[in-house]
Amino acid sequence: MQVLRQMSIVAMLSLVVAVVPLMMGLVYAVRPTEARLALMRPLSLASLFAGLGGLLVGLLNVFRWIAISTPPLPFERVALGLSEAMVPLTVAFGCLTVGWLCVALGLTRQA
Repeated sequence: MQVLRQMSIVAMLSLVVAVVPLMMGLVYAVRPTEARLALMRPLSLASLFAGLGGLLVGLLNVFRWIAISTPPLPFERVALGLSEAMVPLTVAFGCLTVGWLCVALGLTRQA
């Protein structure tokens, strides 16, 4: 829970947006309709862009910290910051993968 308290608003928002296609994929797997499938596509793009936005904001924070730090830079902190910056994009890709697998399941049920 401490990690969630330290996240920026942009990172939290990007994680929330990243989960939406997963939920829509689950809904489509249970009750497949053309309208839900059509909604899955723009939600997937929103998730992808939210993940990329979260990554870029994290990278900006790391670069800002590097700029204001005094040398020598501790490599461990830079690596930790870069790994934390990649979390929103990784979550977005994971949710998109599972969401579209649920869509594939729903397509087999619809046919």
